[in-house]
Amino acid sequence: ALYKAWKEEEAKAQIKGWDFSHIEDRYEEEQELPWDFRQVIKNYLRDEMKLLDMETGGGEFLLSLGHLYSMTTAIEAYPPNVELCQHVLTPLGIDFHAADGGEPLPFPDESFDIITNRHGDYDFSEIYRTLKPAGFFITQQVGAENDRDLVNLLQPELTELPFPEQYLSIQEKTFRKQGFKILESA
Repeated sequence: ALYKAWKEEEAKAQIKGWDFSHIEDRYEEEQELPWDFRQVIKNYLRDEMKLLDMETGGGEFLLSLGHLYSMTTAIEAYPPNVELCQHVLTPLGIDFHAADGGEPLPFPDESFDIITNRHGDYDFSEIYRTLKPAGFFITQQVGAENDRDLVNLLQPELTELPFPEQYLSIQEKTFRKQGFKILESA
């Protein structure tokens, strides 16, 4: 019975991009957050702003923002998601580039009014370089100890944190050193 249930779940769980709708109402991680990332973005985003969404997955979250496609750019590096973006985002008129957020970005200086990065990699200097003066970088990172209980349960031998610098206090300090002004953090 367990094997049959597993095979049924496996057949349903064909993940494309960051669409996890097959586990909707069965997983509540983001219900615990003290903010709504989409709403935070919408508080700053205006129609006339040029938007870059970094590490967009398949563009699901990006599309949920409802921003003008002609003012929207996205990057993604994971090959299956790159292919998905090319089939979904590009035909809509969204400027899509296969690129990794932690590497040099394929854009001129001061290209964007707002850059979003839900929880992907980024390079401080590249964010600073590609943002227009008075632009906004909005990110929601998972943190150094993300899912530690699950990791400890499944792989107790993994004692080192994979991203030891991913603490808000460390990231804020680095952003300030790069010349950013922090408007909100939680």
